[in-house]
Amino acid sequence: MNTTETRLAPLVNGLSLPVDTIPLLRIEDFRQAILAAVRDGQRVSSLFGAKGDAAGTTVLYVVLADDEKNIVNIGRTHASGTGFESMTPLCPQVHLFEREIAEQFGLRPEGHPWLKPVRYCRSWTGTDAWDRLASAPIEPAVGDFYRVEGEQVHEVAVGPVHAGVIEPGHFRFQCHGEEVFHLEIALGFQHRGIEKAMEAGPSTRSLHYMETAAGDTTIAHATTYCQIVEAFSHTQKTARAQVLRGVALELERLANHVGDLGALSGDVGFLPVASFCGRLRGEYLNMTALVCGSRFGRSLVRPGGVRFDVDQSMAEELLRRLDVISRETADAVNLLWSNQSVMARFEDTGPLSRETAVELGIVGPAARASGLVRDIRYTQPGGIFRFYQMPVSTCDSGDVFARAFVRWLEIQQSTTFIREQLKSIPKGEVMRVPGPLEPDSFSIAFNEGWRGEICHAAITDGEGKFARYKVVDPSFHNWAGLAQVLRNQGISDFPLCNKSFNLSYCGHDL
Repeated sequence: MNTTETRLAPLVNGLSLPVDTIPLLRIEDFRQAILAAVRDGQRVSSLFGAKGDAAGTTVLYVVLADDEKNIVNIGRTHASGTGFESMTPLCPQVHLFEREIAEQFGLRPEGHPWLKPVRYCRSWTGTDAWDRLASAPIEPAVGDFYRVEGEQVHEVAVGPVHAGVIEPGHFRFQCHGEEVFHLEIALGFQHRGIEKAMEAGPSTRSLHYMETAAGDTTIAHATTYCQIVEAFSHTQKTARAQVLRGVALELERLANHVGDLGALSGDVGFLPVASFCGRLRGEYLNMTALVCGSRFGRSLVRPGGVRFDVDQSMAEELLRRLDVISRETADAVNLLWSNQSVMARFEDTGPLSRETAVELGIVGPAARASGLVRDIRYTQPGGIFRFYQMPVSTCDSGDVFARAFVRWLEIQQSTTFIREQLKSIPKGEVMRVPGPLEPDSFSIAFNEGWRGEICHAAITDGEGKFARYKVVDPSFHNWAGLAQVLRNQGISDFPLCNKSFNLSYCGHDL
């Protein structure tokens, strides 16, 4: 028997359990349980701190995804003193989680190879892991950076203000001529304090915070939040509501995948497809707007179901639009794969090996492009995807071409899914009002956003209010992957590699 399973509490996506049923391990046992689980093939979906019952104490929680068994395993421990032994040297996928714990709770992961702030914000406990004065200003990307010394070695700094209309982030390259030796990414410019603002909720603002955690992933984050509320309140969604949520999620995926293929085309100067896909992205967004009045899906998803219904005439109009747009999308995207100059730029650029993707905990299309079967709709299904088996699209090369081609495969699958669901929407209501939230409980919810795995974890207090709300956007896992693929690449490949991941700054910064 796997000893990890005896130490941790199993849980299924979208359910809750009493906090006191989660095993409370000694800190060393907690550490060993995580390392053993990762060796057995599980993934660290979330690792975070929460305020303990006693003043000045912190409890660490871990969420480990067991994709083979379609469950997650939950554990916790008390972190006493000023820190704990870092797991990063043995388990690199926790490196950013440990830095986040240090920043938020002042607990130093001793032995962490590069302990820096994540978002450059104040400690929640008043204890600063870097002994910074409370009166000293904290500014993003101000601090130490890794440096390479030697002849013909130079440093290139990019951002936070960029040439394009994009979010702010700082990229520090160590180069030898045109070759990149090392890329270090510093973010935090978009930090808004969303997790802290969620405490004492749910409130009238809670759903708004989730819809804007990453604005281009409104539906996925809002749906995941609603699953948390529904788990705590034991609210059963109707089949009709689950279908409409699934359609909205896949429309969001279509709009962004098509937009990404157009942006990749623009980065290599192939303007016909860039223009076509830019227009087609808008058509998919307009389909979402037809349903709820917002191109990004604001106000569509609500705890208990959806706010807007789709009647027969609207379903027929959506199907008509989908037939036209999907044909035009195929015509545009197929120009990419048949153009030799485009393929010469895509193939063998920015490869990420399967082994590195596993080590770093990469998720989403970036993981699937490296041959990993990581798709929440398949491995930790929730909602309509418990009843519809979505094929997992993978490639093996892990390069820009693979990340682009996985998107194209998923565009086709999402189109098929939407078409099938709109032709057979179950009858019934679309909303059931949730009751009060269960007190002193823990819940976990996942969705496969268009960038990858979205994980929300929440803990309620004795009154059924959020004592802690943890959000992990897929970008939190994947920024390290972008830094890795730039090694030994020309610095001129950075825009193309960056767009092939297309990660969220605000989703990381929260």
